[in-house]
Amino acid sequence: MTLKEESQRFTKLLFKAFYDCDTDAELALQQLETLFITIRNRACPDIKNKPCKLWSDFKENIPDLYCSLKKDAEAIYNNDPASKSIEEIYLAYPGFFAISIYRMARVFFKLNLPFIPRLMTEYAHSITGIDIHPGATIGDSFFIDHGTGLVIGETTEIHNNVKVYQGVTLGALTVKKQHQNTKRHPTIEQNVTIYANATILGGNTIIGENSVIGGNTWLTESVPKNSIVTHNHQVEIFAKLKK
Repeated sequence: MTLKEESQRFTKLLFKAFYDCDTDAELALQQLETLFITIRNRACPDIKNKPCKLWSDFKENIPDLYCSLKKDAEAIYNNDPASKSIEEIYLAYPGFFAISIYRMARVFFKLNLPFIPRLMTEYAHSITGIDIHPGATIGDSFFIDHGTGLVIGETTEIHNNVKVYQGVTLGALTVKKQHQNTKRHPTIEQNVTIYANATILGGNTIIGENSVIGGNTWLTESVPKNSIVTHNHQVEIFAKLKK
């Protein structure tokens, strides 16, 4: 539980160091270094006080991480007519918060440190309802609109300039344990839009670039580039009978 709590502290402090003008960035970095060592040692007690993954290994990723998140914020601002400013996105958009924590956790994931990446993304999941596995690969300028109920599985690949709405599932066709080291989740190529409650499953499923996936669709096979996929749902309206 201490590892979980300290991982959350690290996550919140890093987010504040990036976006809170009242946070002293230099002081925050010093505190983050202490927290990094604490959670690293708790996650990997066998390497405590031994050379392993160092704060410098994480710190060198911060400039790229900040630039990547700036592109995500700009994608939200440019695509959502309800957004009034970048500052509003930093403060109020759950999609941006979930993307931010995913990208931070992704650094830990690539450093092969156990537990910490999942604890970070599950923290974001508990706050936003957006579940992004830190093993997923997500390109630049990723736009989540609303986002509640969004699920992105471990081996998902998302290319640049993708837009995803609430309730979308990018999942696996099978949950058998023997397939854990295989590509189980779909690939979403660049400039794709996926509307609310669409479900796309399978490691061999590729959504071609510039495609639009309509709401409530269910896909387990690939879609060529420049496609529009819709779900036919009949709505009938009847007049009430007067007594």
